[in-house]
Amino acid sequence: MRKPSTQVISDELRPEYDLSQLKGGIRGKYYQQAKVGTNLVLLEPDLAQAFPDNESVNRALRLLLTAAKAAKTGSRRHGAKPNKGLKRAGEPRR
Repeated sequence: MRKPSTQVISDELRPEYDLSQLKGGIRGKYYQQAKVGTNLVLLEPDLAQAFPDNESVNRALRLLLTAAKAAKTGSRRHGAKPNKGLKRAGEPRR
C-alpha cells in the first residue's frame, strides 16, 4: 500500500473551470492520427546549411534512394552471363 503524499499540491486552475465537465476524456485519443501525419527530423547545423528547405532535403533523399535501389538490383539480370572480354582487332573469332 502507498503512503499518502506529504507534499501540498497547489491548485493553479482558474475558478471558472468546471471540473465536472471534464470527465470522460480519453487519453491519447488522436495520438495515432497525429503520428501518421508527422515526420519531423532534426538536422545537424552543417546539414541545415546545405539543405535550407524541405524541397532540397526531399530531392537529395530521393536521389539517394534511387542510387541505393540501383546498387541493390545491379545492372545485370539474375542468371545472365557476364560480357565477354574485349579482343584486339584482327584476332580471329572462336
